[in-house]
Amino acid sequence: MADDWRNGGFGLYVHWPFCEAKCPYCDFNSHVSRNIYQKQWLNSYLSELRRSAAETPDRVLNTIFFGGGTPSLMEPDTVAAVIDEARALWRPANDMEITLEANPGSVEAGRFAAYRDAGVNRISMGVQALNDEDLRRLGRIHSVAEARAAFDIARNCFDRVSFDLIYARQHQKLDTWRAELTEALSMAVDHLSLYQLTIEDGTAFGDRYAIGKLRGLPEDDSAADMYLATQEICGAHGLPAYEVSNHARPGAESQHNLIYWRYGDYVGIGPGAHGRITLNGRKLATETYLSPNAWLKAVENGSGEKERAALSSQDQANEYLMMGLRVAEGLNIDRFNALSKQPLPQNRLADLVELGMIEQTGGRLIATKDGRAVLNAVIRELLG
Repeated sequence: MADDWRNGGFGLYVHWPFCEAKCPYCDFNSHVSRNIYQKQWLNSYLSELRRSAAETPDRVLNTIFFGGGTPSLMEPDTVAAVIDEARALWRPANDMEITLEANPGSVEAGRFAAYRDAGVNRISMGVQALNDEDLRRLGRIHSVAEARAAFDIARNCFDRVSFDLIYARQHQKLDTWRAELTEALSMAVDHLSLYQLTIEDGTAFGDRYAIGKLRGLPEDDSAADMYLATQEICGAHGLPAYEVSNHARPGAESQHNLIYWRYGDYVGIGPGAHGRITLNGRKLATETYLSPNAWLKAVENGSGEKERAALSSQDQANEYLMMGLRVAEGLNIDRFNALSKQPLPQNRLADLVELGMIEQTGGRLIATKDGRAVLNAVIRELLG
């Protein structure tokens, strides 16, 4: 149990909470601010890195992920200093993956070479749509032309470039999504993240939906058809789904996200960042203050963490199941049993196998393609 995290690896997540504008579908911790004191933020990040590293010495750091928000609004010198400090505090893996999320605006794209020089070796770009009208509906402030130009710059600076698209958008039809996805695949380097639009409470879209003013959303069956078409088209182009919403050429999977899905340990710093760290044989869930100003003040007082809670063996097993079934490789049954201290109910497993939702092979429990399409229901059945 004490070393279970080694099955997934060890990573660092750095949250940058600022954006140029708030997208109406976004429920992430992001804020619009015209006055950002980068030196203050850097000092706070460095303080949190040192605090976290003092608790987790002698670990090999496999990945760093700058997420947000829009991390491509960070000054390259800020990014470089965070990377340098992390490398000094932990032992960096020889093949350490360092990802920075970016938007396709001209300001961000102009910094790509500087991010590369800072140590970033992978870019994840929020394109979201290859249609200007849909970009406008999604509240994006870039155009398709700007996205293509930024993508070309990124591809010239980095060997590894991923970008995101959202489907099941307002007024979108299956045939137009198929055409758009095929176009995206003609651009793709090695990785695509393809998300179905979800309407979250507390967002502008959620508020509109609640009063009946978010029109043109596809019916459930139509959205499901888009999901199935996504799997088929990406697989045919050599980017199969290695996770429910992520597609990659073999060997180009996001190593940072695999730490989550393989239930490794990761330090989370920045406003609203979550973490999972194993200390003295106990797996802890950590959470930082959500408000940027509250987080900065808390760091000044010694720690940006709002709370940490020890996870029970069953909590860990359940989290491992929920994460592990998302990936095509599935989860290790012996590892689940060791965490849970009891096996999954055999009658429910047998029912799901008979329905073609899961399979057991080589000591692993794997959600089939049909199972991943209704994964939440499969997980509820297993944990119910």
